[in-house]
Amino acid sequence: MPFQPWHPPQATALELRTITRHIAALTQQHTRQSNRLHAASASTTASRWVRQDLKRSLRDLQRRVEKMRSAALALLEQDVELRPRFALLLSMPGIGESSALHLLGELALLAPGLTVRQWVAHSGLDPAHHQSGTSVHQRSRISRAGNRYLRRALYMPALVAVRHDPHLRAFYQSLLARHQAKLQALIAVARKLLHAIFGMFRWQSTYDGSRLLPNIELPGLAVVA
Repeated sequence: MPFQPWHPPQATALELRTITRHIAALTQQHTRQSNRLHAASASTTASRWVRQDLKRSLRDLQRRVEKMRSAALALLEQDVELRPRFALLLSMPGIGESSALHLLGELALLAPGLTVRQWVAHSGLDPAHHQSGTSVHQRSRISRAGNRYLRRALYMPALVAVRHDPHLRAFYQSLLARHQAKLQALIAVARKLLHAIFGMFRWQSTYDGSRLLPNIELPGLAVVA
């Protein structure tokens, strides 16, 4: 193989990933504490002191998340390469500020020469086949061998996109019509989103669902050329 020199990642990209992963950890803590508060509120034996402490903990976690999010946004404002990529992510249906930060935190460190197939493999969303001769042939599943943070960051945008983006919704419905499970169809949408992000970053263009899915027939319309 031809020699390819390794270049260390940018310090800004590394710091952004550190911040966004810390936000993800704080968000998980917030969810756990919220569930505990819900259980304590529904219980007739839980102490009011416990409920008050849980509420204080939730407020503190929310403040810390907002502080980290502000730090991440300030970091992006100072970087001429990451700032336009963040704006491109926000142009996609289903991707808000929080999702864009988490996605960019993971994607900013990928080598510039990777292909879209390598992006998908890195995310662990590539299909893994389980077969041996003619006797063993299990249903394909995603490999889950890649970046779990990136998979999690793609899940919510995919869920929102199938509700609000007409092209991805039509793609999702076509998969369901072919008797795919809802989770399988949602994973396929997440892969399409990753393809879209790859193209947007490469060509510096905003999201266009008709280019991502040119052969999908929208409800009430002819096939988009």
